[in-house]
Amino acid sequence: MNKPVTALQPARFDVAAVRGEFPVLARTIHGHPLVFLDNGASAQRPNAVIAAVDDYERHHHANIHRGVHTLSQEATALYEGARDRIVPFINAHSRAEIVFVRGTTEAINLVAQSYARPLLRAGDEILITHLEHHANIVPWQLVCEQTGATLVVAPIDGKGEVHFDAVVALMSPRTKLLACAHVSNALGTVLPVRRLVAAAKARGIVTLIDGAQAIPHLPVDVQALDCDFYAFSAHKVFGPTGVGVLYGRESVLERMPPWQGGGDMILTVSFTKTTYNALPYKFEAGTPNISGVVGLGAAVDWLATLDLEAAHAHEAELLSYATEVLTDIEGLRVIGTAADKASLVSFVVDGVHPHDLGTILDQDGIAIRTGHHCAMPVMEFFRVPATARASFAFYNTFEEVDRLAASVARARRLFA
Repeated sequence: MNKPVTALQPARFDVAAVRGEFPVLARTIHGHPLVFLDNGASAQRPNAVIAAVDDYERHHHANIHRGVHTLSQEATALYEGARDRIVPFINAHSRAEIVFVRGTTEAINLVAQSYARPLLRAGDEILITHLEHHANIVPWQLVCEQTGATLVVAPIDGKGEVHFDAVVALMSPRTKLLACAHVSNALGTVLPVRRLVAAAKARGIVTLIDGAQAIPHLPVDVQALDCDFYAFSAHKVFGPTGVGVLYGRESVLERMPPWQGGGDMILTVSFTKTTYNALPYKFEAGTPNISGVVGLGAAVDWLATLDLEAAHAHEAELLSYATEVLTDIEGLRVIGTAADKASLVSFVVDGVHPHDLGTILDQDGIAIRTGHHCAMPVMEFFRVPATARASFAFYNTFEEVDRLAASVARARRLFA
């Protein structure tokens, strides 16, 4: 914890300037400056996102697409402009491939019900991994119950790694879909998704990548990945809650029936027949979260002003430093030690329940996540009821890591 901080920080990335864009980081909690290390659950919002949502709500709010009046035209332009900015952000081929949803969970459920359910038959298989979030487990269990298909789970090892060969060994002529995380929310493990997608494609298997934890920490290029679906949530990437994106390969989306019926996903309706709208609107029934989409567009614009390579390098240094100082604490064990990890550390401390640890850290102004992280099979694999999870963003500092370590050490002394 006495390691020189300045020697670790990448020279190109101005952490202090970035922190100034996030008003919540100036708060004090229980008399201490806030240390926000729960970014894996939901990242904070910069001024640019707050201002964009505020401007929309104050000056432009109206329903979109069908109105001829000025406010409706303005709201539509803001909403569709955000879609246009998502296209280069993930390098989609066209705007028709960007479907706005409520978040990663809804995106996966949409694919499960609109793509998988009509296609699957008894004996078919869906392949996932052992480290998935519940949102990438339960929708496939539901589809299996509905169709008679089987859910197949690729293993993890004691480091929390998913091995390419182990996944490929489970691909068979019965495998119709591979659904896996890009980055584990519970462990931080980065999966070999490009190789997995290539192996699946060679066998005619459709692929879905849960990108919720990857999108803030890694460059995402869906054309380079060559996946059929990629899902992420705005609130993980400094945008509002309640909105997300399903990227879908246009040729696959075209073959899928609508998931929900209602306004905006139709062209014509009679009591005998309905004609559905074109992509992506076929999958956007009802009035959407317009201000949320506006905020997501603003988040993408703001991120474009940063040196993201330097930001990600800073996060990698934070992860390395946090792992070092935390493992120096007697009785602390890191859960998930994959060689390739994104910016979080899950850990347990002998004699201290994670929930108690989280409460003590909160008294010191430090926000972390405790629990099973919606990944109960991972906890069962490591034989722990829960972990404490410190997840970093590029606005976190090495001093904050030192405060985390000091507070964890204090909690251990209290319970010793």
